[in-house]
Amino acid sequence: MDLEEAREFRERCSQCAAVSWGLTDEGRYYCTSCHNVTERSKEVLSTEAIPNTKIQAINRGLRRKKRLERGWDWYVCEGFQHILCQQAEALQTLGVSPELKSQVLHNLWRRYLQKSKLAYCRNPVYSGRRAAAVSDDNRSHSGWDSEPELLSDFSGPSGPSVFDSGAESQPDAHTRGPLPSSKASQSDMSSVCSGSLDGVEYSLRKAKGTVKMTVPGTLALCSLSLLWQREAVTLSDLLRLVEEGHVPYVNAFQRFPEEMKLYGRDKGIFAVESWPTYEDIYRKMVEVATFLDLPRFPDITEDCYLHPNVLCLKYLMEANLPDEMHNFTCQVVKMAGLGEVDFLTFDPIAKKKNTVKYDIQAVAVIVIVLKLLFLLDDSLEWSLSAVAETHNEENKEDKPWFDFRKWYQVMKKSFDEKKQKLEEARAKYVWKSEKPLYHSSIDRSVAYKRREMVVNLQKQFSMLVDSTPTVARKSPSSFQFNWTGDADGTCFHGHSLQGALEKRGQSLTTRNALYWLSTQRFCRSYCKHVTTYEESNFSLTYQFILNLFSFLLRINVYFLHEEVSLIEKRLFKTKYSKAKKKSSRSRKVRK
Repeated sequence: MDLEEAREFRERCSQCAAVSWGLTDEGRYYCTSCHNVTERSKEVLSTEAIPNTKIQAINRGLRRKKRLERGWDWYVCEGFQHILCQQAEALQTLGVSPELKSQVLHNLWRRYLQKSKLAYCRNPVYSGRRAAAVSDDNRSHSGWDSEPELLSDFSGPSGPSVFDSGAESQPDAHTRGPLPSSKASQSDMSSVCSGSLDGVEYSLRKAKGTVKMTVPGTLALCSLSLLWQREAVTLSDLLRLVEEGHVPYVNAFQRFPEEMKLYGRDKGIFAVESWPTYEDIYRKMVEVATFLDLPRFPDITEDCYLHPNVLCLKYLMEANLPDEMHNFTCQVVKMAGLGEVDFLTFDPIAKKKNTVKYDIQAVAVIVIVLKLLFLLDDSLEWSLSAVAETHNEENKEDKPWFDFRKWYQVMKKSFDEKKQKLEEARAKYVWKSEKPLYHSSIDRSVAYKRREMVVNLQKQFSMLVDSTPTVARKSPSSFQFNWTGDADGTCFHGHSLQGALEKRGQSLTTRNALYWLSTQRFCRSYCKHVTTYEESNFSLTYQFILNLFSFLLRINVYFLHEEVSLIEKRLFKTKYSKAKKKSSRSRKVRK
């Protein structure tokens, strides 16, 4: 960068209104305050005094070709920006509102860049020498006498989108991201250990109070954007779309522009070889939202998809359970206070921050209703099934009663088939990327030759082992099971719960008058977990119910058991208070 040559350009920046310009390698002006690259470039007014103009033009073309072979000078945050753009476009293709990318996710990313001191700030992290070269005179003209205020507008961007410059203009090498390359950065920060300028420094960076962006962190930002927009996509849905390949995650760096060379330390930053887990992404969401000081999110009301009444209806259909159970789930939600707006709405900066796992909470409510109706103790559910089976045989023309045993047999078969297919798909998944990764630019040719040899061997082996054509990837769906047809009697949506209910006076109550708590005593406050889950301590039916819904959400069984216990604690406060009094009395007697 030559600041002396850029001083003649005195226009104000369209984004930050500063007058402090530098020159990129391509001769374009960019703002040293916010790193906005303009379309204006430095022009040569006269070529009469320049000898050998044609020879210089030829040499310049050769240098440009050599630069393209070497690749762009790019930063790690630009790589994450490309991944975020890919994920946002994939979600938009699946039906999410376009505002998710152009407004919400755009502003979240700008906010992260500013809070992390990567861009949109006075002194970016990796611009020490470049910032030192800026004179006090330039700073006074720029209007940045103090640090800029934190970006807080979530209604829409005030200028050109960061994503538009980072991904949609890939063919144009001059507007590829918020951090432009410069001659100083090219000589000072480039490293043979990484393709990016700051790959080595980024991997070693351990700044306190800063959330380092990772590939799982991009999913956390997408999930926060979906939550802000109140889209009909839960976190479990997002992770399932990732695993099915509809949202870029594994080997997302393959879609980087060809000029963005990736090797060495970049491999550890952008290459992932494991599926994202619900708990890790959720924890990352809370961490990022707290780091960004995000305001209170839009209210989750009764007409919102994330409200437990709506989600309960969705998962009742998914689990092939009777529609009449929705009345009971709504009552449990009301009694436990789970449907209140303040309880459901995410507020990262609140003193008593309440975080709700919307999909797990809805499924836990269904488990509690099943316990209220059928107890799930490996005894009562089977006796009620015998009553329902007898009634259905004697009254074939009437509305059938829900037979728990028959439902269990149907779901067990479908669940085992789906689970086996998932395990086979995960076992066959190829984690190696089509775009080979190498430790340094010297190993590039060797890596590509090895990759080509592996691909040829895989093709030959697949032709010998399996001659059947590969099945095309299925289109994404909100449901994993299909229970629309009732020709074979496997759909239980329209069945009645009369077999589990009885009339007492003017109201219907459950025949089952008992209830057992999933957790008798919760862990102390200093424990990292709320309760424990050991299968041997619970009935086989309860284990099957938890395994079924945990499979639907792609979560560990423990997290669902924990959520069930927490909701039971809100429902049965008196039982837990009596248990506390008994334990305190026993301690006093022992003393």
